[in-house]
Amino acid sequence: EDDGTGRDACHPRVKAPEGMLVGWQVGTQRFVSRLDNIALGGLFIRTPHPPPAESVLKVIVSLPKGNGEVQARGVVRRVAPSRGMGVEFTAMNPEDRGRLTGLLKPLLDKQGVPEPRV
Repeated sequence: EDDGTGRDACHPRVKAPEGMLVGWQVGTQRFVSRLDNIALGGLFIRTPHPPPAESVLKVIVSLPKGNGEVQARGVVRRVAPSRGMGVEFTAMNPEDRGRLTGLLKPLLDKQGVPEPRV
């Protein structure tokens, strides 16, 4: 099943921990939604009113247990009307990528997904 980021093979997805939130911004509009699943290549955001495909977003994922946040830029690759959107990360600084990797590793281990080759 494609998550809309087109990167299934090299970036295994994990189900986001219950209650994880993601802030996102399109133009000047800001929203906070539930995070559905996440990978190194992108994420799926639950929202009843996703913006159109190819919209450029700023996303901020709040990490659990007060571990800070991950900021990135992304592009909407797939829209699921009234469900949400698949977003592909297009830019992320190394510190944010490190925090994202730190979030994903234990979740991937738990789900038994093979270690991604970088």
